Amino acid sequence: MYKKAFGIIETLAPLHVGATAGEESGNLNLIFRDQFTQTGIIPGSSIRGRLRSEMRLSDGEDAARYWYGHEATSEQSDKNNESIVKFEYASLLWLPVFCPGQPIVWVSSPRLLQRYQRIAGDTVQFQGKFLKDLEIPAPYTGSTNLKGRQSAGQKTLFFNLGFLTVNHTTDLSPWFPSQKQQPAVIVDDSDISMIHDMALYRQSRVRLKPDRKVVDGGGFFNLEALPEGTILVFPIAIKNDQSDKTWQPFNGTPSIDIYLGGLESIGLGHCELTLKGV
Repeated sequence: MYKKAFGIIETLAPLHVGATAGEESGNLNLIFRDQFTQTGIIPGSSIRGRLRSEMRLSDGEDAARYWYGHEATSEQSDKNNESIVKFEYASLLWLPVFCPGQPIVWVSSPRLLQRYQRIAGDTVQFQGKFLKDLEIPAPYTGSTNLKGRQSAGQKTLFFNLGFLTVNHTTDLSPWFPSQKQQPAVIVDDSDISMIHDMALYRQSRVRLKPDRKVVDGGGFFNLEALPEGTILVFPIAIKNDQSDKTWQPFNGTPSIDIYLGGLESIGLGHCELTLKGV
């Protein structure tokens, strides 16, 4: 009934998708997170809304409504608003973390890799094998190009919160969408949340009075965002359509530079979005 596809998002600038300033969170702009790993996500509604906006500009409102459904309004409450293309949330696949001597190490966990395997397992191949047939590496497995202090067959990495011991190394190329191995390590699911919080991009912002360089009342707030170089994955379901139309959100090209999330005016949200299996 549905054709499966998926998308890969690589952040080219910090990405913030979450609460806005002035909420009851104490003026802290938090990002949306997965309830189990507590790592950042992009809701499917955010991806759908951005692609709807792009199609509305390029192909018109009728095409946007055809593929993404009608907007939910009181006047259209009795109409079928189901979209032909459906999006799930984008979950973290690899998170870049500063590590002295590397200087960047990409970090993931078995649960995050398992979701990628479920989404892309029937499509992605590596050396003649489908991704679904490969075994997910054990926690504290590092890539073969990972640097670090070597001792008794183990490597030690230093992060801001302490040391991390890599028990063994293997080729992690299949688990990168580009299939080009980066310095990387897989940690336990119980540790990914702490490392994730350490790696987030954070910034303090103020709103000044128009006539003086003085903070306007209530105009001080902080934000957090996924750092540049983060890789996320999300599944797409395309409902079988009886017409001869083909969904081409990027005019036939597989990838596009796009802005997701908020705070675009201060340089956040620039991403490269690539669709596979469409």
